[in-house]
Amino acid sequence: EVQLVESGGGFVQAGGSLSLSCAVSGSTLDGYAIGWFRQAPGKEREEVACISTSHGSRHYADSVKGRFTISSDNAKNTVSLEMNSLKSEEAAVYYCGGSATGCGSACVYNCWGRGNQVNVSS
Repeated sequence: EVQLVESGGGFVQAGGSLSLSCAVSGSTLDGYAIGWFRQAPGKEREEVACISTSHGSRHYADSVKGRFTISSDNAKNTVSLEMNSLKSEEAAVYYCGGSATGCGSACVYNCWGRGNQVNVSS
């Protein structure tokens, strides 16, 4: 079965950086889109970034453009999210999701990791 596992979360000061990794097992990345989402308490899950692994196209939420970078390593079946200049309000549980139809809203993702907590202190 397809499984996604996030890693790399933790504590960071505002303005600092963290790298998250989504490891995919049970399927190759080719032809799929992998998205990173985050959800803070009392908030809806929002898309942060997405990569279409077959085409290499990348999409970012406006709020993170220029600060976050999503990349894939097809040989290792992983997708990473490099987060720079983190803000305190970006503390959240970060999830990776897989979509067979491409990037989009959360409803297009048919499998999810369990999430990884990112805490940003100010």
